[in-house]
Amino acid sequence: MQYEPVKREAGRIFNCCRQARILFYRLLHLLLLRSWHVRREIKRWTKSAPKNATVLDAGSGFGQYVYFVSQLGRKYRVKGIDLNDNEISICQRFFGGDRSGGRIKFEKADLTTFAEPDGYDLVLCVDVLEHIAGDVEVMKNLCRSLKPGGMLIVSTPSDRGGSDVHKEGDSSFIGEHVRDGYGIDEITGKLSRAGFQTIRPRYTYGKCGQMSWKISMKYPVKLLNKGKIFFVILPAYYLIAFPFMVLLNFFDLYDKNSSGTGLIVKAWK
Repeated sequence: MQYEPVKREAGRIFNCCRQARILFYRLLHLLLLRSWHVRREIKRWTKSAPKNATVLDAGSGFGQYVYFVSQLGRKYRVKGIDLNDNEISICQRFFGGDRSGGRIKFEKADLTTFAEPDGYDLVLCVDVLEHIAGDVEVMKNLCRSLKPGGMLIVSTPSDRGGSDVHKEGDSSFIGEHVRDGYGIDEITGKLSRAGFQTIRPRYTYGKCGQMSWKISMKYPVKLLNKGKIFFVILPAYYLIAFPFMVLLNFFDLYDKNSSGTGLIVKAWK
């Protein structure tokens, strides 16, 4: 099952105009449970953030979190970095010019070498570390890039079924992952070695979240891998499934999951 090609095709379809791109961002925020958890932590951070805070989205992808943060604080300065030339170019066009007044920037950068010491109040790293073999070096760079007291938010699969790997012999749902998921002790230890002082991990994608993920992502991706014709019936599918996904996401967001296939981690420099 191939997830990344489907994701890229969806991004291409919604890149026809500015309003379509904004609709795409809103759909991602509604459908992806990790976005529910990440956005809640960002909103909590804004309550004590400086009015002119600087934010780094490390592995910005489509740019949906840059868009979300930029809408929360009109004086926030936000930078998105990614290795994908095409996505960087698309985001530069979408956010560029007079629309952002220069406060939103995108650039191509490798997280294994990128560092801007004491540059940011908040760093986001959403579904990135599982793609990088040298993850500790990336964590060190992100720590160096934070201002003293700055916060890092990480979203990543856990070792309890992340990437749809539940037992030995399973293949990852995401072919580009270099690891199937992190244990809480593992990621806490690595972040500590990278220089973070306070680390608070918790599970996401508990029972409700896993069910929502299957409905919102796994089953549609299976269909789309059979042929692009299924893009035509996808709106009808989501129209029926949407209320159930929202309810399941809500339960996962507010449940204290004792286990789950995802992790969200907050760490302070």
